[in-house]
Amino acid sequence: MFEIGDSLREARQRRSIEFIQVEQATKIRTKYLRALEEEQFDQLPSPTYVKGFLQTYADHLGLDGQLYVDEYNSRFVVGDDWEGPRRSRVRPARRDRGIETSIVMVSLALIAVVTVVVISAWKVSGSGAKTGSRAPAITRRATLSAPSVYLRIEAPRGASYLVVHRGSPAGQTLFEGTLEKGAFEPFRGKGFWVQVSSPENLTILVGGRRVALSGHRRESLTVTPSGVRAD
Repeated sequence: MFEIGDSLREARQRRSIEFIQVEQATKIRTKYLRALEEEQFDQLPSPTYVKGFLQTYADHLGLDGQLYVDEYNSRFVVGDDWEGPRRSRVRPARRDRGIETSIVMVSLALIAVVTVVVISAWKVSGSGAKTGSRAPAITRRATLSAPSVYLRIEAPRGASYLVVHRGSPAGQTLFEGTLEKGAFEPFRGKGFWVQVSSPENLTILVGGRRVALSGHRRESLTVTPSGVRAD
């Protein structure tokens, strides 16, 4: 008897393989790969998917895929009944929960900024009615003082796995996950490190200007006030 998830994770880390590389090679989505390593099998559609993904993932890592399927059957499946994962309650998807929390915080910050701008514009408009010709100058200062989005990443043509760090690959993780088709992510600041798996699906705007991407391959970019550099 062995720990399925820990064994998969250790094998992947020994080979220095990232989830995005496994996803591209096996066509198994990253969230399902994480679920296998966390033994959160209830995150997958059915036991049949669990067994198929386990064998494919283990074989890709150079392990005996059938051995992992047999271990899963012996611990989690009784006859035709699905018991559910034993460890899901004690090993929550901390990473995914952290990403969701970050998205909520960014959304709340955007709402707060919009509220401040609207209130400021309303006050400036009222002042302008009293001061006459001075109103346009006040309005321009209020507009210039409002914070703006420096980096905006959109997915108009399809989904792409996206990683955004503050400043460099070792900086704070601002976003990590799949940007679904039609979605977008705004980022404030002037320095970022960006990695995308399907650049042909994305539109990247830096300071309001579109950045040309190389094409159908994984790409890394460093964004600074002086420009954008492909790594």
